[in-house]
Amino acid sequence: MRVPEVRAADAGIARGLLAIMSVAAGLTIANIYYIQPLLAEIGRTLSVSATAMGVVATLGQLGFAAGMVFVVPLGDITDRRRLILVMLCGAAASLASIALAPSYAWLAAAIFCVGFFSVGAQMFVPFAAHLAAPARRGAAVGIVMSGLLTGILLSRTASGYVATTAGWRSMYWIAAGLMLALAAVSALMLPRSAGTDAGTDAGTGASTNQLSYRRLLGSLWRLTQSEPVLRESAFAGAMLFASFSAFWSMLSFRLETPPLEYGSQVAGLFGLVGAAGVAAAPFAGRLADRLDPRINLRVTLAVATLAWLVFALVGHTIPGLVAGVLLLDVGVQAGHVTNLSRVHSLSPEARNRLTTVYMGTFFVGGAMGTAIAAYAWSRWGWSGVCAVGVTMPLLASIALLRPSPGRGFAKGAAR
Repeated sequence: MRVPEVRAADAGIARGLLAIMSVAAGLTIANIYYIQPLLAEIGRTLSVSATAMGVVATLGQLGFAAGMVFVVPLGDITDRRRLILVMLCGAAASLASIALAPSYAWLAAAIFCVGFFSVGAQMFVPFAAHLAAPARRGAAVGIVMSGLLTGILLSRTASGYVATTAGWRSMYWIAAGLMLALAAVSALMLPRSAGTDAGTDAGTGASTNQLSYRRLLGSLWRLTQSEPVLRESAFAGAMLFASFSAFWSMLSFRLETPPLEYGSQVAGLFGLVGAAGVAAAPFAGRLADRLDPRINLRVTLAVATLAWLVFALVGHTIPGLVAGVLLLDVGVQAGHVTNLSRVHSLSPEARNRLTTVYMGTFFVGGAMGTAIAAYAWSRWGWSGVCAVGVTMPLLASIALLRPSPGRGFAKGAAR
């Protein structure tokens, strides 16, 4: 069967294909998070300490970061469909390696590879933006992001249930099978998409068809320097994710202290409240198509700020925490989708690299938020965490008071 080649100039993306990409993004990103509820059980199986298993979880994140930098940009110069298929097959092999792991060293190497190959999840977002008609690009990004967020949300629940009923190795055999099934579906359904859309690359000035891999990576910094919209979106995204990470990393400590005094099981149940953020993603994408994205972003930052005021005032109660979580998740996820919609509107020839710059900054913000919140908790308790959390969206809001940045290299860029 001949697979059609589709370029960004085409009419748009079918709803069925968009749904497949959304599910695929969610299942692929879930690979990174399956291990979190299983760390203690795997540690007992392999006779290693909790500290050593913590290193394993970190290696998965490092593998994902490496894939973001060294693989995702390739989508701008190669067939995105073929690249996604390679990553899905690599993820399947890595997941099977975890299921077979006889030793700690084997497990550590395999989990790094799982993170590396799971960046296929992030490839579906720029791919959807590439295929969507310009007037529907934000909505398409929002739908795929909702699938990705659902995968993050449900992965821990799924792995905990499977491990309880069938053992932790079964979870990784199931995950490997899902990746092979996704590869088969993707091979049949995804169009060929030359990441090398005809034109001059924004970051190098060279034809996109002639970019070498070395010049491709070097262009990441040049893209960042030349496009103020990218810098503004990346900073806002980093501050939102820093605020988000500050809360979730300290939630279990807040729940253990008086007057709440709840355990980790209750902390896990709060993850289900995050479904509100998933529901907000498509809505935010549609708004990004219709309204000024900078106004949308200001609103999402205000919602995140309000969430921390709720945490500070009534965060000593379960209803107060639930209300704050709803506000925080909606604000962060809606802001994230708005930022992605802006970034993917900048340059068709550089969408994968734009994703790399934005998501790299996004995760740095998350790590920073966790570290600062942990220090604030140790010194000032929950009030210190609230001070940290509210500062992040406020900083991004102040940055947005400046005049709208220019259109940079992208002649048709979004505001």
